Amino acid sequence: MKLNALRDNPGARLKSKRLGRGIGSGKGKTSGKGVKGQKAREGVALNGFEGGQLPIYRRLPKRGFTNIFRKEYAPVNLRALARAIEAGRLDAGQPITEAELRAAGLVRGGKVAGVRLLASGELTQAITITVAGASAAAIAAVEKAGGKVTTTVAKPAPAEG
Repeated sequence: MKLNALRDNPGARLKSKRLGRGIGSGKGKTSGKGVKGQKAREGVALNGFEGGQLPIYRRLPKRGFTNIFRKEYAPVNLRALARAIEAGRLDAGQPITEAELRAAGLVRGGKVAGVRLLASGELTQAITITVAGASAAAIAAVEKAGGKVTTTVAKPAPAEG
């Protein structure tokens, strides 16, 4: 392959519309912009403008909010845990913490509040694991394999009222 032999795929580059090239071209004189008015001029930016009618983005109510204090948890599935134990990156005989999960490459990203254990996959070995949170199915699967799950973040009490 030579650089001078490189070509675009057929039809990848559209020919530009040649405006203002005589009345017979079909795009001459006003170049397809009609006659006078704001839109015939340069520098028109009318996104969201509805001709003086109240725009839809102002007619619709505001909804919801973004909680700036929301905590993000890194998900770890049982399948990934089992693979890491088989590969020798984790020791099933020792208690597994979030630091060990990060060292084994199961948790990525710096801005996570902790690890949440999820139940996707099968676990065959008994492990002792400490994480921020775990789904009920994940806890059941680990206990079924003879292990134990400890969570560090307490579940919020159900709201009264």
